[in-house]
Amino acid sequence: MSASEEFLSVSEERAIVEAIQQAEKNTSGEIRVHLEDHSDKPPLERAQEVFISLGMNKTAARNGVLFYVGVSDHHFAILGDEGINNVVGQNFWNSTKDLVIEHFKRGENKEGLVQGILKAGQELKRYFPYCADTDEDELSNEISRS
Repeated sequence: MSASEEFLSVSEERAIVEAIQQAEKNTSGEIRVHLEDHSDKPPLERAQEVFISLGMNKTAARNGVLFYVGVSDHHFAILGDEGINNVVGQNFWNSTKDLVIEHFKRGENKEGLVQGILKAGQELKRYFPYCADTDEDELSNEISRS
């Protein structure tokens, strides 16, 4: 079993997908979680590659948010597309990252991601509220891996 498979149990993965679904009920924003064992690249650079490979830069409002975890490397990055980066301050990204990492340090991997996702959803809701007439789920809510 790979490190990324050991990082979360099946039930913990379901809880994370449920948190994404809950967060996206209030916003047109799109949230993804990506896990991988190792990358030779710096976490933010690798997160940018994953962001593009997942098509997150193609959402209508450019308001996707990626939670990237390099499990074996103990790397974490949170990356937002230009639509959200244009309206939220850097403090939002730093405080969300710190919240997730605080949980990771205690071995609370699921809880860290769930709390970060819900926090991102609240921020997305402020700037990109859900509109029942026009919103569609543009990206998968499932956790991706490489």
